[in-house]
Amino acid sequence: MNWTDIGHIDDIPLRGARCVKTPGFTIAVFRTGENEVFAIENRCPHKAGPLSEGIVHGASVTCPLHNWVISLESGQALGADEGAVQTFDIRNENGALSILIATPMMVAAE
Repeated sequence: MNWTDIGHIDDIPLRGARCVKTPGFTIAVFRTGENEVFAIENRCPHKAGPLSEGIVHGASVTCPLHNWVISLESGQALGADEGAVQTFDIRNENGALSILIATPMMVAAE
């Protein structure tokens, strides 16, 4: 596994997300209002909603389909909901972002 450069933190709006595609799935890279960066699978555990299109609040994202709240830190559904998404290690070195995944990247950012 290698760290793969995926762009700069300024490419992601505050409380927003960008997607990184891999051969098997899409990763959503989120930037919180506090400039923290998290990477999780872009697929809600409930009905596979696109988490990258959800509302970021604190260190969580609300799925745009059915309002499930997912922790950006753990990938776990919060509240009464159950399920989880995969999380990925992400590095922020002076704004330059890189991600650690087992499969090579196909597309950098969307």
